[in-house]
Amino acid sequence: MNDRYDAGAADHGADQYELVGYDEYGQPVYRQVRPQQTQQQTYDPYAQQTQQYGQGYGYDPYAQQGTQPPAYDYGAYDPYATGSHQGGGPAPGTAHDPYGQTAAAGATGRQPRAAEQTAQQTAHIPQQAGPAHDQEAPAEPQRDYHTEQFAFVEEPDANSEDVIDWLKFTENRTERREEARRRSRSRIVALAVVFALVAAGGVGYLWYAGKLPGLSSDGSATGTATAAGAQKRDVIVVHLHDIKGDGTATALLVDNTTTQRGTTVLLPNSLALTSDDGTTTTLAKSVEDDGSDGTRDALDTVLGTDIEGTWRLDTPYLQNLVDLVGNIDVDTDTDVPDPTAKKKGTAPLVNQGRDQTLSGKMAVAYATYRAPGEAQDAQLKRFGQVLQSVLRKLSSDPQAATTTIQTLQQILDPSLTDKDLGTFLAGLSDLAKGGDYKTDLLPVQSDGTLSAQTGAGIVRNVLGGTAKSPDKDAAVSVSVQNATGVKDNTEQARVVLLNGGFTFLEGGTGTARATSEVVYADAADKANATEVAKTLGLPAGSVTKGKISGGADVSVVLGQDYKPSSD
Repeated sequence: MNDRYDAGAADHGADQYELVGYDEYGQPVYRQVRPQQTQQQTYDPYAQQTQQYGQGYGYDPYAQQGTQPPAYDYGAYDPYATGSHQGGGPAPGTAHDPYGQTAAAGATGRQPRAAEQTAQQTAHIPQQAGPAHDQEAPAEPQRDYHTEQFAFVEEPDANSEDVIDWLKFTENRTERREEARRRSRSRIVALAVVFALVAAGGVGYLWYAGKLPGLSSDGSATGTATAAGAQKRDVIVVHLHDIKGDGTATALLVDNTTTQRGTTVLLPNSLALTSDDGTTTTLAKSVEDDGSDGTRDALDTVLGTDIEGTWRLDTPYLQNLVDLVGNIDVDTDTDVPDPTAKKKGTAPLVNQGRDQTLSGKMAVAYATYRAPGEAQDAQLKRFGQVLQSVLRKLSSDPQAATTTIQTLQQILDPSLTDKDLGTFLAGLSDLAKGGDYKTDLLPVQSDGTLSAQTGAGIVRNVLGGTAKSPDKDAAVSVSVQNATGVKDNTEQARVVLLNGGFTFLEGGTGTARATSEVVYADAADKANATEVAKTLGLPAGSVTKGKISGGADVSVVLGQDYKPSSD
């Protein structure tokens, strides 16, 4: 504190104060220390006493018996209480204590404070007044300020943090919405592009496969043939050999890898082919005489195909194959008698009806059955049913299908290995199970050739080839059926006819009969029929006009009156 306060207090014996700390504003806080002697009356220069000022509340130097305080000459005020007096100040001889102590000269006692003020009460040092010559006007009384009246900028404002958080939240939410919109637009564009590509690819595929409207019918324009010819197909030929009935049945298995469709094309035995020596023959005769390679080449020539291999399926192997796949279900078209039955009236081995379950033995009997007087095409269709049913039951896995083929222990044609056949059949099995498989019969004319309609249909659309039947020449085709009861008579007749310049066609074996017969259908072939009878040593009365099957010009049935020695 200033020196004036300490000096004045020491000179006049004022109350002592000791420092006890600092308040919230950094100002020192003092506590009054009472001396042992009797306290004098304290002087409060700021207190406004009432008329009863003399009752222990302190002395008011401005009060005069309850009147207004006297006027002071502040210019003559001596802050150090030197005793000078001018005007209405305190009387001479009275020392003035600027810190509130007023005592008469020579006085040793002090007036006590009011009983309500205790000795332990702390007191703040009042603001000291400056020297008299530094002040020109009385100091204004201090105002009583409180902390809550002030706001300090360093104090944190919770509301401002809330506002910042809200702005950040709204900004982030807006950005997320914009990002979601951008992603949504990107997905829509991507989906549109994918759909457009899929649509274009589908149309292109249909165009390539020849399935577009106006391009898929059998009798449509040239563009259909071009599209069908551009398709890729895998083809093998199957020959079913009946080791007991001494007959054959032939079919083509076609896997169109472009259109993902499979087909069994049944080939009648009367189909006219060109043999190795350039003569005309039938499919049945070619299988018997020319073998696998010769027949395959002849079929490629007639149908314009590219057959990749030959699968010879004898009836015992067909029986084992059906048993390996676990029986088959077939819609049978007739009752099939048991070929091993010794008594008549025995129940049929295969019953007519839908979804008939056939074992291996039953499947062979149904595939090879041909009723008396029935055309070979009927038996061929039954063989086709069995083939398609076997494919439906065969595994679609190439490895599993190959294992099944290896289990048969067949000796296959060198052009077709176990693995190749198993893989090929597995692909057809997948198509058969999915309903993308059908069986078609190749129609041939009476002379065994293919018509233009046949060429535009199955040959072009299914096989992707061009029909090319053997050219007509001077050689007359003769179909021979052996009804003599002697098997070698067929070969004897064949040699005689070939030597006579005729084309021999195998007509099979018929029920034994006593007389021979030579039949022609066209009146233009009557002379040819008469020449055939003469070549075979048959009487002229055996020549007759009638219906011919098998595509031959002349049909011969050899009876027991035929004598090979007369050739």
